Amino acid sequence: MPFLSQRSKLQLTDKELKNLKSLSTSRTAPLREVERAKILLYSHQGINDSQIAEKMGTNRQKVIRCINKALAYGIEEAIDDLPRSGKPPEITGEARAWIISIACKKPKDVGYPHELWTHKLLAEHIKKNSTAMGFPEASKISSGTISKILGASNIKPHKIASYIHQVDPDFDAKSVVVLHTYKKVELLKKLKSEGGEVDMVIVSYDEKPGIQAIGNKYPDLMPVEGEHPTVSRDYEYIRYGTLSLLAGIDLFTGVIHYKVRDKHRSIEFIEFLKDLDSYYPEKIKIVVILDNLKMHTSKETQKYLETVPQRFQFVFTPKHASWLNIIESFFSKMTRSMLRGIRVSGKNELIERICQYLDEINEMPVIFKWKYRMDEMPGKIESL
Repeated sequence: MPFLSQRSKLQLTDKELKNLKSLSTSRTAPLREVERAKILLYSHQGINDSQIAEKMGTNRQKVIRCINKALAYGIEEAIDDLPRSGKPPEITGEARAWIISIACKKPKDVGYPHELWTHKLLAEHIKKNSTAMGFPEASKISSGTISKILGASNIKPHKIASYIHQVDPDFDAKSVVVLHTYKKVELLKKLKSEGGEVDMVIVSYDEKPGIQAIGNKYPDLMPVEGEHPTVSRDYEYIRYGTLSLLAGIDLFTGVIHYKVRDKHRSIEFIEFLKDLDSYYPEKIKIVVILDNLKMHTSKETQKYLETVPQRFQFVFTPKHASWLNIIESFFSKMTRSMLRGIRVSGKNELIERICQYLDEINEMPVIFKWKYRMDEMPGKIESL
């Protein structure tokens, strides 16, 4: 015997029926109100709850709740949401400030072994200590609320950003010298374009040590359309050693002078300087921007410089400020584009591929420029 509903049949006045039909076809009313109007119309037409749910693509319980609300409170109340018991207790500004102050500490400072907070760990700590600290409204706080509070203040205690600590007491003075050297590049280019004679070149130089020669123990599996979207690589690998790249960019032409060696000592640096000496005409002064690495000022280097008096001029960047050297931008680009994930059969292959990469760049050199003006430098370095 089929189930017979004991619920009263929904009765609608002509006005209510007209309003429901209008609402059920509305394009501007909230979707939930349109759905409820359709449910009530279907029920008035004698369609059972299961059939209504199927037509509406929803569940039967939702249909029953809507119809029962109409029978108990009327059509208008069934369409609108009934008033709730009240807004949950609001977290006060003082409680928010306390939560943010905890997030701005390390977890280990308040007794946890973790280095960084997670929203879950922070929520557990807040719930455990909120009442004792005088903020009982936060005793049931969720991870989602923690996320909203931190997001509103742009606090991200689960992330680490890098910064460079200023350790050189003469940072300002040394930075200005470097920046004036970059400015000199622009002035000399302008002089040359106007037919003037340029008697110097400026080279941005540094070493990139520890380039790892790593080989696959098992071959890579290449992407297969419709099956494998990425390169697949076994986690085991073979170490063949490391290489050092010694490189300098001619800031006038963009040409990269380079050497790839097993080590970067004074002997390799002097070898690089000798190459520069043989590359440029004798009357040209070679200005080199470089850092304070010991081999740049070693006895061996000084002894070589004495054999070529007035040929080289070194402009040193401040200590712990390699970012002032333009070639670091090139090294970053090389790491991200060419060296990322590289696998080789040995050090010789890595040398060949690095040389090929640099030779291809030198076929169409890119001129690197310092992008900051002197009065826009990080740290507010101003020109003298």
